[in-house]
Amino acid sequence: MAEDGKLHVVMFPWLAFGHMIPFLEFSKLIAQKGHKISFVSTPRNIDRLPKVASASSSLINFITLPLPHLDSLPENAEATIDVPVHKVHQLKTAFDGLQTELTQFLKASAPDWVIYDFAPHWLPPIASELGISRAFFSLFNAWTGSFFGSSITDARASRKSMEDFTVPPEWVPFPSTIAFHLHEIKRLRNRGAEESLEPEWLGLLQYLHRKPLLPVGLLPPSSRISAAEDDDRVNTWHTIKAWLDKQEAESVVYIALGSEVTPSQDELTQLARGLEQSGLQHGRPLLMLPFFGDQGLNARALAEMEVGIEIPRGEEDGSLSQDLVAESLRLVMVYNKGRAYINKAKELKAIFRDMNLQNRYTDNAVEYLPKHRYLRKD
Repeated sequence: MAEDGKLHVVMFPWLAFGHMIPFLEFSKLIAQKGHKISFVSTPRNIDRLPKVASASSSLINFITLPLPHLDSLPENAEATIDVPVHKVHQLKTAFDGLQTELTQFLKASAPDWVIYDFAPHWLPPIASELGISRAFFSLFNAWTGSFFGSSITDARASRKSMEDFTVPPEWVPFPSTIAFHLHEIKRLRNRGAEESLEPEWLGLLQYLHRKPLLPVGLLPPSSRISAAEDDDRVNTWHTIKAWLDKQEAESVVYIALGSEVTPSQDELTQLARGLEQSGLQHGRPLLMLPFFGDQGLNARALAEMEVGIEIPRGEEDGSLSQDLVAESLRLVMVYNKGRAYINKAKELKAIFRDMNLQNRYTDNAVEYLPKHRYLRKD
């Protein structure tokens, strides 16, 4: 740590923009406290990240490590958006090839902390050997981490079949319906706001892993984007905003499927026809349609909170029906129960928009770093 008490923190995200961008937003918040950031990724990924405003740019250094070449990967592929889903495991193999160069960088730069993603399983022992404090920055919700169980005991021992993942685990001590559907587990096998939002799950996750757990807030992209920071983002948002301003209130449906979801043509057709068939204008409750990964668990958790409902799929094959899309919309917007969803969505809106609350989360997390770093002997 520098004589002025400021830290040097290395950030090392997985090669997906849904991971790199939250890591970058967290880096900005740490840099705003005067700490130095080394953001480590591959050349093409760093070139494609949003530009950093001048207020933070002097303290954020981008460190490029060339991704080892694999013949099985497309040329210039450095992120999950560059490869088909069935080749993501090859990208992980290439990512593991960064171990030597990252180790050399850590030895040479001697940072106080390294904050890493889920993929570099080899990094914690290296950091420990070098006397560098380390922290895992999880972009998954606490309910997802808790569902998979403890890293201390072998949670896999009680799960011997795919069906075992379709029921809430035995270590969840409070009522919950959060579990996978069978078609989601099959797909996973074939592929290879925090404390105010999920207080019970955060407590359970900390208990399961016996590690300090610090919420960092929602990390929304910087609300004020200057033209110098990123011209493309500014122009795109202005175009969208101008179009939205011309529409009637509550007449637009916002459909967010995830940054890298690729629905089949049949899924898109059934979704579009179901929206049209409903014949409704729409409010703010959530209508959730999971596709892969932890999206199913997220949908079930938000349904438990009554902020929206999940569109049913076929249990075995995950098939989608336009009739069920339309019926789900009517359930949220027309039937008496829909009012409860609308009211709950308004309650959570207040939490998500409370920047003082979000700032407290990030401030607490950043303040933890200097107090709990390794003390090196000079």
